[in-house]
Amino acid sequence: MAKLPRPQAPARFRAMFPDLADWLESPWTGLPPFLTGQVFRLEETIRDDRYVIRAELPGLDPEKDIEVTVDGRILTIRAERHQQDTGPYRSEFRYGSLARTVRLPAKVDPADVTARYDKGVLEVSVPVGEVGPEGTRIPIQDADAMPEQPPDQAG
Repeated sequence: MAKLPRPQAPARFRAMFPDLADWLESPWTGLPPFLTGQVFRLEETIRDDRYVIRAELPGLDPEKDIEVTVDGRILTIRAERHQQDTGPYRSEFRYGSLARTVRLPAKVDPADVTARYDKGVLEVSVPVGEVGPEGTRIPIQDADAMPEQPPDQAG
């Protein structure tokens, strides 16, 4: 069965409200990130038979401040940005806990997921196998096509 392409928001709307357009077009996994105030941008693509998620997380230590988890078809990226006490008087930086979830195209083995942090960008790579339909298809018997059988006779 062929899948229909997901509708896309008009380009002007997408340019004015990129986070809202992304949230409206993605499977719902929680509150929209633009309402939480603590967000980071994501980029999703398929490259070399892998589903690749890239996240902008500059200025973080990947060993201490970033965590990537997979639970079934949900990939979660959590980050913690700590405020420096010796910083400027006024700051527009966002500090605190940041988290985003992404629904994966299929359930994956967490051992096959890789993550790499380079120059402020976290890249998570997930293998994309052939996606089959979820569940098991049950054959349906056509009663009209089956030959009539005499009822069992008690003897």
